[in-house]
Amino acid sequence: MKQIKKLSEDINYTAINLGNLDKLMEYSLIHPVNKQEIEGKVFLKEATKATGSEISFNSLPPKTEQPYFHIHYKNEETYIILKGYGFFQVDGKYFNIEEGSVIRVAPNGVRGIRNDSEETMVYIVIQSKENSLEEYTTNDGERVPFEPKWKK
Repeated sequence: MKQIKKLSEDINYTAINLGNLDKLMEYSLIHPVNKQEIEGKVFLKEATKATGSEISFNSLPPKTEQPYFHIHYKNEETYIILKGYGFFQVDGKYFNIEEGSVIRVAPNGVRGIRNDSEETMVYIVIQSKENSLEEYTTNDGERVPFEPKWKK
């Protein structure tokens, strides 16, 4: 099983590197519910010490589908398709997806995904608590004077 490489860490950040996404299938984990090994999936919450979201990189081999449909109790999910094409289904309705597709699913949405392409599908899933985003983009920030170290 491939290990996540830590690039750098300090009090206000943790930086990691998964490596080339073509090698995502080298990662695996044991599913906490059914105890089966899942290849090509890596969760990032623990590795990055995140406190407000869970992000995972996922892959599906050609002509396969996620072997289950699921819901969540509190978290919405946003799927971002990076490579491949296929179908996404929510609550019995399905639609085509491809590289660049972004799908947000509410917690109660019954969801599943299929890779219909001849290549491994790669996608990111971001989980966050539904209705928890109070401030975002420029409303949740401020520009501060700082000299980039890489310019020296």
